[in-house]
Amino acid sequence: MLNVKKEGIVIEKTQLDFENEGVLNPAAIREGDMVHLFYRAVHEGNHSTIGYCLLNGPLKIENRLFKPIMVPEFDYESQGIEDPRLVKIDDLYYLTYTAYDGVNALGCLATSTDLIHFDKKGIMVPLITYEEFNKLSNTNPSMDSKYFRYNQHDGILEKDGVIMLVWDKNVIFFPRKINGKFCFMHRIRPEIQIVVAVDSLAELTLTFWQNYFLHFNDYVLLTPKYDHEISYIGGGCPPIETEMGWLLIYHGVKDSLKGYVYSACAALLDLENPQKEIARLPYPLFKPEYVWELKGEVNNVCFPTGAVVFDDVLYIYYGAADERIACASMSLSELLKELVQNKI
Repeated sequence: MLNVKKEGIVIEKTQLDFENEGVLNPAAIREGDMVHLFYRAVHEGNHSTIGYCLLNGPLKIENRLFKPIMVPEFDYESQGIEDPRLVKIDDLYYLTYTAYDGVNALGCLATSTDLIHFDKKGIMVPLITYEEFNKLSNTNPSMDSKYFRYNQHDGILEKDGVIMLVWDKNVIFFPRKINGKFCFMHRIRPEIQIVVAVDSLAELTLTFWQNYFLHFNDYVLLTPKYDHEISYIGGGCPPIETEMGWLLIYHGVKDSLKGYVYSACAALLDLENPQKEIARLPYPLFKPEYVWELKGEVNNVCFPTGAVVFDDVLYIYYGAADERIACASMSLSELLKELVQNKI
């Protein structure tokens, strides 16, 4: 069994106005010996911005800003910007996040050359109503029935004058182009989907997405399989390139008598064909067990969103009970060995 070490809480909320309700779900990227963390900072009333913290090594705080580095500017993100993920492709940083306007939660993109100034590119995912989703997916009789349960928003089609859309979150880029093309994951519950082989993000037009939904099953990357992820799964950290494949740390959710339990999970994808799953752990990589994971704004949550490697040690940063940021570490080589013993 793989040895996972819970390093404990890395960042907690403060009395500062923008993060007085919680800090969670950070993006992470290593530059030299330093680690940049961009985290979801929650103000009272569940309004989120993006905070910033610089670590010296994987765990020691070097600097932390006293104000958000990114704030809502547009109507589609008026209620908050949440759950960032970050990669560097060529010379440009790609920061994806979920924009929430109080009605809809949709994946967005911002880019940067210096991790200080960010250029918001807007919503990346399709703007599709449940009715449209239902109509397109009806052409696919093998589609998981959970899609209809999770994406109808209790039958509400409009709220406060805003049309309800299918929520599409957890947009995560692969950290390099594959065969010269962009690849990224996204998540419409209950599965993780993938967009492969686009030359430019300008290709993500209405026509592109309509065709995508007509062939939706072709783009399902991972589907719930084991008990700890049986309710639904979603993206976690950006994939990590290894000799054995893309290491994917994602989150799995199980409904229990105590409510949903969120765990960190691991899978391996083919390097040149990331739609192909090679292996998956049949048990959680780690799950809620300490009080700071069991009790918080949302109980029983380990939600991984960022990871870095120092030597052979993989450090995974995660939201703990939706209120604080914690870290777990393990041997990268041992994790890969464990994965290849559980090939699909």
